[in-house]
Amino acid sequence: MSKKPTLEKLSPSFGSSLLVKQHAEKVDKNNAFWHFHPELELVYVNKGQGKTHIGNHLSYFNNSQLILIGANLPHNGFADRLTANGTETTVQFKSDFLGNDFIGIPEMAHVSSLFDRAKKGIRFGIETKTVMGPKINKLLEYQGLERVLKFLEILNYLAYTEDFTVLNADGIALETNPQDSDKINTIYKYVNANFQEHITLDDIAEKVSMTVPAFCRYFKRTTGKTFTQLVNEYRVVHATKLLNESKLSIADICYECGFNNFSHFNKQFNEITGKSASNYRKEIKHIIQ
Repeated sequence: MSKKPTLEKLSPSFGSSLLVKQHAEKVDKNNAFWHFHPELELVYVNKGQGKTHIGNHLSYFNNSQLILIGANLPHNGFADRLTANGTETTVQFKSDFLGNDFIGIPEMAHVSSLFDRAKKGIRFGIETKTVMGPKINKLLEYQGLERVLKFLEILNYLAYTEDFTVLNADGIALETNPQDSDKINTIYKYVNANFQEHITLDDIAEKVSMTVPAFCRYFKRTTGKTFTQLVNEYRVVHATKLLNESKLSIADICYECGFNNFSHFNKQFNEITGKSASNYRKEIKHIIQ
């Protein structure tokens, strides 16, 4: 089986400047690979659970989410699983899908700044999801100019709403060469598969045929963080998932996530989420997204 390219080439359906896709079947986690493309991507999951991994932002969502990902911002697949009646709809489009002149007209100024903000990844809040989610799902029912007009209405709403959070204060859009993204892809896949075990720098450097010092420099330069930070984030995100979905004790969760020391787990959890694991669990009980 050939490996998917990490720089994805997307082709909209014939005669269309937007690529709209929807799937409701089980998601193949193995294909949730790290990739980027010059198109922006609007993703709406109406019922499901999964990791949001965009640039250097990693978090876990349960229920629904609406996200706008900027051009060349690396991201992984989203939904680990879709629940009953769950669908994931994505719209992929270039910022100048209506031509360079159009994006430059004064009436498009707000949409243009939305695209700019999207370079750091944007997550929209509950109110916006409720209003816009069904409209995004309905795009599939329209063709031609009608689809473009409906999509412009959506972009216009998203451009004016203040109901959003920016995900990467220091966005890491990759204008990298394809072999660079191949390496990053290999590293993330390996961490994804092995974060519950001890991963040494020797192991991971060997995976991408580098010496440990060269690997550390390369990883820091490309992602803006150390490899150890990345692994700890993966483990903490998995912990938030278990705190949310399982009845395991916090000590059990610590070991289940690949930490082998409880106080180290607590310290990392606090640093990454801004709260203790027990407070996180208490708050989750109060929040129904």
